[in-house]
Amino acid sequence: MTAPTTPTGPGTPTAADPSEPSYIDYEAFLSPSFSAPSFANTLVLATNNTSDTPLDLSTPLSRVLFDTQEIDSHIDALTTRSALPLLAHTQSHTDASTHILSRLQTQITALNASHAQLAREVTQKHAEADQVRAVASRLWDALRLARAVARALQLGRQLEAQVAEGLFAGVGVPGAEGYGLERVGVVRGLREGVVAPVERAVRETAERVVREFSMGSAATYAQSEEVRGRTVAALTALYLLTPVPVSGKGGEKWAPVLMLQALEVYLRSALQSSIAGLSRALATLPSLERTLVEVSARCQNVVALEAVLEGTKAPAHPLLQGKQAEQASGNMLQPLLAHLETGSLASYFWRTMAGSMAPRVQEIVAKGGVSARTLRTNRQSVGEAIKECVARGSQLPSAVAAAAKGKGRGGEADAGGKHWEREVAVMVGSIVNNLGR
Repeated sequence: MTAPTTPTGPGTPTAADPSEPSYIDYEAFLSPSFSAPSFANTLVLATNNTSDTPLDLSTPLSRVLFDTQEIDSHIDALTTRSALPLLAHTQSHTDASTHILSRLQTQITALNASHAQLAREVTQKHAEADQVRAVASRLWDALRLARAVARALQLGRQLEAQVAEGLFAGVGVPGAEGYGLERVGVVRGLREGVVAPVERAVRETAERVVREFSMGSAATYAQSEEVRGRTVAALTALYLLTPVPVSGKGGEKWAPVLMLQALEVYLRSALQSSIAGLSRALATLPSLERTLVEVSARCQNVVALEAVLEGTKAPAHPLLQGKQAEQASGNMLQPLLAHLETGSLASYFWRTMAGSMAPRVQEIVAKGGVSARTLRTNRQSVGEAIKECVARGSQLPSAVAAAAKGKGRGGEADAGGKHWEREVAVMVGSIVNNLGR
């Protein structure tokens, strides 16, 4: 197969003379609108008749191959003739880059040295200065807080001295220095307008702190100590705010009623939430495990509160004298246990809860249905879960167990389930024994 003849002339280049214009239409190939399928179709139609069957494709293929060879030869000629200029150009660019790099290297070295000097003279000194600033700021905060504490202690001592002098203490005691003081209008206004609102605000705040007591969620020893400090302060305030009998009879029994009321409200709230939650869980057993965890957490808070009360000495009430003062001595737990008529708060919690659960279980059984059948079928697993809940809930939270270990009831709490066998039996029996057969 021979290559198709192409016209030659003054405007037709050859491979031997690449400087002459080529017969190939470079502008057509370089046009943005060039289409290879359209070009191939035109080439086939130019070398064949439309009526020919089949079409002869060898001629247009030879044309394309010849054009490709022509372009290859042209490229080879151009690169061969321009090799030296290209190499010279590349060499000049390389030399220029090397020269620029050598000049820049000196400047980069100087810049690095300047940066290092700046870091030594500014950055390090700034870091040291920032530490000094932080220390000075904290010292100022500490000084300001110390001044506030000093002023608060001074005011506290003044108030303590006034209370010790019998401010409003003898208003109802015949023969006392303050007897009849409440009948003076300005004094009555002072008590109603200044003393009473302050006492009410302190009482409300203290009661709120007691209601929010929770050590089971305290993650660290420091957090549990913070909770303990707030609770002790609140209980002390309620203890001291409890009115003292003014009949003058020294043998009359006195109890910190405000403190006992706040603690009783806390225990009643924990019991009501636990009883309601466990009653719902017994009717829908899939939620029993989660509910028992919540119940044991509430009891752990009660046990932690018991440890706080036992480890806190009752404050000396400035208005109690003689036998009343002796009766009020001891820790803060004693009057609460006497008021509840129990030996421990954990025992009170489980026994009270067991007493309320028996009728609720009987109600579930009486209604019948799926809930009652499921509860009877799983009575053994329910009993084991209740037993584990009582044993777990009767122990101190881990955050305060270390501090309470070896101190009073804190050591007893480490005994685990063995110490609470009666409570376990009462609690399990209140549920399992009421399921019937």
